[in-house]
Parts: sequence; C-alpha cells; structure tokens
Amino acid sequence: MTRTTPRRTRTLRALLAMAGATALTAGLTACGGHSLEKSGSGGGGSGSGQGSLVIGSASFTESKVLAEIYAALLRDAGYSTSIKTVDARELYEPALEKGQIDVVPEYAATLAEFLNKKQNGKDAHEVASSDTGATVKALRELAGPRGLKVLDAGRAVDQNAFAVTAEFAAKHQLKTLSDLGRSKERVKLAAGDECAQRPFCKPGLEKTYGIDITGIDPLEVGSTQAKQAVKSGRDEMVLTTTTDATLEQFGLVALQDDKKLQNSDNVLPVVNAGKAGSQRVADALNKLNKVLTTADLSELNKKVDTERLKPADVAAQYVKDKGLLSGKEKK
Repeated sequence: MTRTTPRRTRTLRALLAMAGATALTAGLTACGGHSLEKSGSGGGGSGSGQGSLVIGSASFTESKVLAEIYAALLRDAGYSTSIKTVDARELYEPALEKGQIDVVPEYAATLAEFLNKKQNGKDAHEVASSDTGATVKALRELAGPRGLKVLDAGRAVDQNAFAVTAEFAAKHQLKTLSDLGRSKERVKLAAGDECAQRPFCKPGLEKTYGIDITGIDPLEVGSTQAKQAVKSGRDEMVLTTTTDATLEQFGLVALQDDKKLQNSDNVLPVVNAGKAGSQRVADALNKLNKVLTTADLSELNKKVDTERLKPADVAAQYVKDKGLLSGKEKK
C-alpha cells in the first residue's frame, strides 16, 4: 500500500526506515506508555465483569470513528473500554504487541507490508495484493509470531483512488481508469512527490492502464489544494482515497480501478492475542463486518470532517442505526 497523506499517516509511516521506528518505539517504552493520548468516550464498563480493554486509534478521522465503534461494541459485550490516540504506527503497533493497547482498527494490505518490512527489511518482496484472502493470510502469518491476532476483514476498503472533474469524465466518457487510458488524454496528476516512484501511483497507472501521465503536481494527497487544482483545470486528475467524502464538493468523480491495481486495504480489527484474543471479543467486533461498507466509511468521515460532529457521537449514532447493540450500551 502506498497512500501517503498526513491524515492517513499509516502509509507513510509504513515505509519509513526501521531505524526511525526503533527510535520511536524506544521513546514509547521510556515513557511507560504515557505518550499515548487518552481520548474518546471510553470510560465505563457495562458491569458484567469481562475486564478492561484499551482501543488504539491513529490520529485521522476514520480511525477515530472506528475506534469509537469498537469501544461501543466491546462495552456492549461486557468490557470496560478506553481509547488512546497515537500519531504513528511505529508507536501503536509495538504498544499492541506489548499489551499497552489491546485492539486497533487496521487496514489489511498496509499492516501486512508494515510488518513485512519490519521483519524482512525495507526492500522485502511485497506480500499484499488485490486478493483480500491472500493478503489477510499473509498478514496473519506475519502477525501471529508477534502475539497479534488478526480478525476477519470486512467489505469496507480504504485505498488509493483517482478522481477527475465530472465535466472531464463526461466529455471523454470516462467511468474507469481503463477508459482514461483508452482516451489517450494526457494527464497531469495532483499527488505527493513519491507518486512518481510508487508502483500503485504513476508507474502503475502507466503500466496497468496505459495512462499518459505528463507530470506530478506535488500537493498533499487528497488535500483541498490538490482537489482545487483539478477543479480549476491546472491538473487533470487527483490522487485521493476511496473514502474521501468531499469529492462532490469540488465537482469531482472517482474513476473505477477496474483492473484492481490497488492492494486490498480492507478494514479489520487486530488485537493483542493474550489480552483480547477471546472469541467474545471476536464476536463483538465481527458484528461490524456484516454492515460496514466503503460508502459507510465515506459518510462517517463526512459527518466529522464536513459537518463537524464528534467522532464519538457519529459512532454512537451509527451503531444505533445499524442495530449493533444488544445490552446495556444500547440503553
């Protein structure tokens, strides 16, 4: 997975040198875990005595909302919960291994490559692919020896997406990236600098789809500036994500990745096997897989980023609307 954006630090962090990761991990250990910021609705338990669990959250909107949903589901299953927000995977993944964090919402391909590079070096052959089953299998093989348990992946996916203006799409009859390649239109792409080298960005678009990328406009991935550059006509296409809820505001539409260039970054829970590896935890969190879709993720992000609602409130409304709670938490 190669998405890079400050809002989604998981991808950039996954590709950093392991030396940097070691330094960050050492910092966490020295602080005894106190550098993990407590947040969220995580206070009380349901009173059934199942114990306490700490849910980790990365610092971007989607992860915060997912952490709140996990907390609600686990409280409903009888656990007392709290949420800790951490900027970088280099911090929360070792904390998960140590049991300082018990549960995190993760992304199959991104975590698989993070652990792959952590174990086998930054030049390790990629183990993630567009095949969800194979990617999750590879992730479990890497996570198990570290004391981590990977629960089932859901349908919801957050991965790279490429968008053009609705006007451009209509003019050239574009619905897919293959359509864009066949159109022979020359495209300047608003994306991060790294797009020029990443196999799922410029090289992949050229090799897989035959798209003529004339250059990279070095703007933050999916940022307002990047989308505005496409809206204004300075660029023809922007790199964003499948759960970007703001495309319509800029008159943009995402083109379908019909040849499955992107890896399977399905949302899934990862837990500390010793502290949260029970079937009760798995059953509680797997409820979400039955209902959560990529469109749902986009809408949840929108409620926080555009409507300015709190992640905890958005999560609470979602689990209520989907009928996911059965116990005290529902009342």
